[in-house]
This record gives sequence, structure tokens and C-alpha cells, in this order.
Amino acid sequence: MKVGVLALQGDVREHRAALLEAGADPVEVRRPDDLSAVDAIVLPGGESTTLSMLLESSGVGDALSASLAEGLPAFGTCAGMILLARQVVGGRPDQRSFGVVDITVRRNGFGRQVQSFECDLAVEGTGPVRAVFIRAPVVERVGPDVEVLATVDGPGGPTPVLCRQGPHVVSSFHPELSGDRRIHELFLSGLRH
Repeated sequence: MKVGVLALQGDVREHRAALLEAGADPVEVRRPDDLSAVDAIVLPGGESTTLSMLLESSGVGDALSASLAEGLPAFGTCAGMILLARQVVGGRPDQRSFGVVDITVRRNGFGRQVQSFECDLAVEGTGPVRAVFIRAPVVERVGPDVEVLATVDGPGGPTPVLCRQGPHVVSSFHPELSGDRRIHELFLSGLRH
């Protein structure tokens, strides 16, 4: 299975390695025509406003929007979660959001760089997973068709950090940084059914 990794900015190398170890064939996506060669795509962590601008300047944004509308499965981590969310709080007014996962996220909701943290998550159907949160978004609202697969204790109680809606998976954390490939495998297993 060929899985694209949006290679404009962010943890591209780490996601490529994770996908390879999880049994996929990773392909870097930098131009609109690169999307025709992939069965799914990963939108990596990075800086969401920068990614939004690069999506526009590269021409990949409109092509990716069309591919997602046609059902291209996607896995968004951290900034990728923000890009796939229906609504973004705390972003720039012109910031891109593809709106394929019915969640509202707040950019940097867990705090700035110095408030980054690691913790063990109980992931539904997977067991405990080490999660790395770096300037992570907070999910403030989850739509009725969104499945919450993991939460952390937040200021208002349990806060979703791993969600799935149809062929799309989003995480507030960086599974590519932990060395544990089960979150990538979880995404890929949804594609094989």
C-alpha cells in the first residue's frame, strides 16, 4: 500500500520510517500530481499556519482537498489534526482546514513549547502507548460520528487526543517520535478492511 506523507514541512522523515516499519510503502507528496500515486496520506506535525501557507504556494492544497472529498484516507498528527479538523480555534483567519473530521481544535491548547510532555495513553483496542505532546492542539468538541480512541486528563476532564471518523485518524500527539508503530498500524489496518 502506497501511503503519501505530506512533505512540505514537519516530521516527514519520522513518518516515512514509521510507515515503512508498519508495512506500508511511503511516498513523499510535494506536488499536486504526487497525490495520484497514493492510497492514503499522512499530514505530519509541524507548524499549522506554515503548512497552510505551503499548501497554497505548492498547489497541493486544492488537489488534496479534492482527493479528501473523494474519500482519500488521511492520518493527521498534531498540525495534521488541525488541518483535518472541521473548525480551528486560535488560528489565523486565512488558515487552511480541510474539515473532514468533525472536531473543533484549539491550536497550542496544551500550552507552549515549555509545556510539552509525554505520557502513557490507554488506546482503545491497542493498549498503553507512549505519547509525545509538543505544542499540541486540544480537541474542544467532538461530532456525533467521531470515535474517540484515547483521552488524557485535561483542565475540563477527559480530553480526546486520538480520534477516528471513517477513513480519517487524527492525533494531538506525535506517534512517529515514540518508536511504537501501533498508531500507524491502527491507521493502516482501517485501510485494509
